[in-house]
Formats: sequence, structure tokens, C-alpha cells
Amino acid sequence: MKTKAKDLPYLNPSLGLADVHDAAPAPRKDKMVRRKVSGPASSKCPSCATVHSRAVLEEHLYVCPECKHHLSMPSAARIATLADEGTFLELDRNLVSVDPLEFADLRSYRARLQEARRETGVREAVTSGVCKIGGQRAVLIVFDFAFLGGTMGSVVGEKIAHAFEEATARRIPLVSVAASGGARVQEGMFSLMQMAKVAAAASRHDRQGLAFISVLTDPTFGGVTASFASLGDILIAEPGAQIGFVGPRVIEQTTGVAPPKDSHRAETLLHAGLIDLVVKRADLPSVIAYLVGHLRKQRSADAGAEGLPQTVKRQRLPAWQKVGLARHTGRPSARYYIARMATRFLELHGDRWSADDPAIVGGLAELNGQTMIVIGHDRGGTPEEKAASHDGKAYSEGYRKSLRLMRLASKFRIPVVTLVDCPNAQASYESEHRGIAHALARNLATMANLPTPIVSVIIGEGGSGGALALGVADRVLMLENAIYSVISPEGAAAILYRDAGRAETVSEVLKLTAQDLLSLGIIDTVIPEPEGGAHLDPAATAEALKSHVLSALRAFANVPTNQLLDTRYKKYRHIGQGGKFWREKVRSGLSDVFGLLAYAVSRMEKSNRKKPQVLEGAPRTRPEKSRLPAAVPRRAERD
Repeated sequence: MKTKAKDLPYLNPSLGLADVHDAAPAPRKDKMVRRKVSGPASSKCPSCATVHSRAVLEEHLYVCPECKHHLSMPSAARIATLADEGTFLELDRNLVSVDPLEFADLRSYRARLQEARRETGVREAVTSGVCKIGGQRAVLIVFDFAFLGGTMGSVVGEKIAHAFEEATARRIPLVSVAASGGARVQEGMFSLMQMAKVAAAASRHDRQGLAFISVLTDPTFGGVTASFASLGDILIAEPGAQIGFVGPRVIEQTTGVAPPKDSHRAETLLHAGLIDLVVKRADLPSVIAYLVGHLRKQRSADAGAEGLPQTVKRQRLPAWQKVGLARHTGRPSARYYIARMATRFLELHGDRWSADDPAIVGGLAELNGQTMIVIGHDRGGTPEEKAASHDGKAYSEGYRKSLRLMRLASKFRIPVVTLVDCPNAQASYESEHRGIAHALARNLATMANLPTPIVSVIIGEGGSGGALALGVADRVLMLENAIYSVISPEGAAAILYRDAGRAETVSEVLKLTAQDLLSLGIIDTVIPEPEGGAHLDPAATAEALKSHVLSALRAFANVPTNQLLDTRYKKYRHIGQGGKFWREKVRSGLSDVFGLLAYAVSRMEKSNRKKPQVLEGAPRTRPEKSRLPAAVPRRAERD
């Protein structure tokens, strides 16, 4: 017997929630729920207009075989692709919408709800449940766009909020797959207020240090985008998905101005730095499983026990020659080292504000089975890559991207490894206008207080504040032929001599080589390079770099956070007051003092030997008058 909407008992009339019980007993929360995928027998691709049967679409994961357009996917099919087989336990299955406002337009809201349930086979636009993804427990939320356009009413908001609460109580990550037209207008302000409800629930989950992965599919608009769906630690979109707050058609109709073509497409948002990844549907399960498995509080682990490569003593090269090696066009880049060191690297994009700067590369990596956040300057390899990355000179967007990744590391206590290689931060009016100074300052402050180990490696040219913004670390390593300086030799020569041609002379006194900086106490370790430079054997250099990074991280395996931060603060608080260079200066200064004392003592002894001996009982000679000036008489005496 079907349940009629008018017969539904209210749980809370003000929210429009009802608890529906079919004739058959409802499955318990801990009972497995299996449902067949419902929907039309065939569908037309909106991109190429090809009609496909349901069987063909199911086989291709609802991706058009002709044009690769990603069609809307029924929630049951989506759950089957993401959740490990036989693990999905549905939550709130009996919760359905009613009509709190008795809303009607061309048809009543009740009639639309009944039709949507009949055509989709689901009771609401959202299905939620507990499952395993890649063997890890998680809560999964999936929208079904075929149910009233995936709009968010009171029940949808309630199910989402409860799913976050369930994930928080169980201390497990949450994955959501959104497909929505926005608020459900038939529920008026009740619908709008769901934005605050779900955002609050997501925030509580976030405060517990739990991962939230948000997948945005075609389309995701309105109150869903502007609330919980944009709050994910990682934002993933499917290719071609339309995403935004207000859709392009509504913008055109309300303003009279059509937005640019593809203004709301996932690829446009990726370029604008608003999402992390665009992932094909076939690759989505593995990417989500990887994130669920690695975005969690990291336990102290041995980072590996490989021995460090033997240091070979070589003749010290002049500073200017090292400048040339650090800038060599064939020198390995950050991307090369990441690819050689990490068993897997998932690059994340964007500053979630305005752009994705290719001059900074960063993401989630595995080194010897340990999860890390790796961030580096990328100067590019080909001329096209160099032009796109501005030769490693990042804008504020690049440093905001690194800041976002470091905050991700902070939340999950993931160690951070930075690879520094830039002449400087971007220096231009445009860069100033975008707030480069503020971005650099925020990076410095964040790294100083990041509650997780940081290892920085100067791999090429480390120039000024642009380099230091990724260089505040517990251990600072430096490749043998890299350089690290307050300013480029050419810049210093131009300032000091008004002649950039004297850069070679200035490079020696800037003390910018690895050996100089080790003596000054600025860096902690020099990583040896193959003779002639890293570009002659990049693979060997990458192995040496990996061994030193893992060795540096091992030192922090069991260090409490307070001790870590206190030690880091002292490290930078006392720079300029210690180090081998200063010890040598003090030692040489003391030697000079002792030399002067010895000289003075010898002079005194010689003087004493020259003086005539005074016999005991002989009359004392009158001492010479003092050569000091006579005292100034008092005023009364002067008068």
C-alpha cells in the first residue's frame, strides 16, 4: 500500500519533516540497504544529442560514449561506484519532505514530491549513509538531481546535518557528491535556513580535525554551493560540470548581460583557483579513496632507515661559479624531485580566492609510506612552462595556495616538505596590487607556528623574501651547489656600485653558498651533489635529497607539539647569535685579547727587571708627582 502525502505524520511541522513507515518493516540503521537504480529507460546526451539506453549508460558510468559528456548519475549508481561493495548502511531512510507552506504553482508541491519519488525510486534528493571507502570508514552523502533538481529543502538539510553529526560522533571522514539547483523554493525561508544549518554542522566536524571531501557535479548551484559544499578540505569537480552560486541563465535574465562562455565550468573554476581538482568519473573512486586514507591525523612513524650518502670532499668552488650552477637551465626542478621521491603525488590547485599560480606546486605525497604535504617553487622545464610559471617568481596567489596547503597539514598533523627555488617573489605593480607583501608575511607567521614538522630544502636559487616564505622550518637543508641570498649578486652590485657587472665580486662577500650558510648557522645540512652539478646526474641527486629529508623528519617522530614549536621559535630567535662563523669570530677575538694581555704582562716584567732594587731599611725615595691635571678649585676658593 502506498503512503499518501496527506497521511504523513509530522515529526515537526515547522520543519516539514515526516517519518514514513511502509507496510514492510523499515530497515534498521545497521542493516544493509540495496536498491536497484531507477530512472528512464533511455537518456539523451545534452551535449551531442545521442540517445543512450540505461544499460549503455550504466556500463560507461553515465558518461556519454560519443562525446565524453558527464551526465547526471542516479544516487544508487553513484553509491555503488564509491562505497566498498556491501558496506553502505543508509541513514534516515524514513525521513521525507511534506508541504509546510501548502505551496502550489502550476501543480502542488505534494504532487511534485510524489512524482519525484515514483520516477527516481528514492524518497528525497539526498541519500546518506555510513560505509567503507578504500577500506576506510566514512559517511557518504549523495545528491540525485532527478529528484526535483536536487534542491535543498528542510529534509535535505536535516539529512546532511545529521550525516555530519554522525561522522563527528564516529570520528570518521565525510564525502559528499553534490548535484543541485539550489534552494527548494516550495519551502520558502525554511529552505534558505538550511544553508546555516548544514554549514554549522560541517564546521563542527571540521573542528574535530576530520576530513571532508566535497565533489561538485553537473550542476551544483545556489544554496548548496554557497554552504557546506564549498567548505570541503578538498574540492573536486567532474569535467565540464557547471558550478556557481547563480547560474548563467539566471544571470542573463536578471541583469540583461550574458556571462562569458564557460564562465561556470569546472575547468574555469580550476584556473581561477576555486577548486583543487577536476577528475574524470572513472578516476574518482581511487582519488577519493586515496584522500580518505591520507587526510587523517598522522601517527608518529619511522620515516625510513636508509643511510645518508657518503660525503665526498671536493675543492671548494668560487661563489660566482656556484651561482651559475644554481641557475643552470638543466638543473632539476621541484616537479622532478617530487616525481622521483614520492611513490604517489596528488597535486592540489588554487588559493580558493582568485587564481592558481603555476609558480607554486603542491599537494599530498607519500615518501616511504609516510603522508606529507610537499610544496615547491616550480620554474618550469620547457620555454612554455617557464613563461607560465614566471621562472618561479610567484604572485600572492601562489603563496596563498601554499598557505592553504600548510593549513591542511596543520589540521591533520601532516609533516611539510618545501622545495625552494626562486630568484624572488614576483616584483611588479600588479603583484603589489594583489598583496604580495601580505601573502609573504602570512606564510612566515604560519610556518613559524605550524604544529607539525617542517623540512625545507634549497634546491636551486633561493632569493630574498620569495624564498624565505617557504623556508621557515625545523630543519633547513641545502643542495651543495644551490645559493641562498638576501638579494641577487646583480642586484647587490647595482645598489652598492651602480654597476651590475660587478656581480662576481659581490657574490663572494654575500656569503650565499651552502658552505658559507652552514658556517653562519642559517642552514643545518649540506646535501652533496654529483661532481659538476645536479644536472649531470639528477636521479642520484633526487635519491640523496630523499634520504636527507627522511633523516631530518626522523628526528621529529616523537617530539611533542609544544616542544617542536618552542625549539623552532628559539632557532629563529637566536639567528645571528650563534653558529660556527660566530664561534670562530669569538675565538679569534679572544685570541687577540689574550695576546694583548700576554704582551702587557711581558712589558711589565721587563719594566720590573729594569727598576733598581730597594734594600730593606733604606730610606724610601720620594714618589714622582702625579702627572694628572690639578683638581679644579671650588668656587668659594676661586673667589
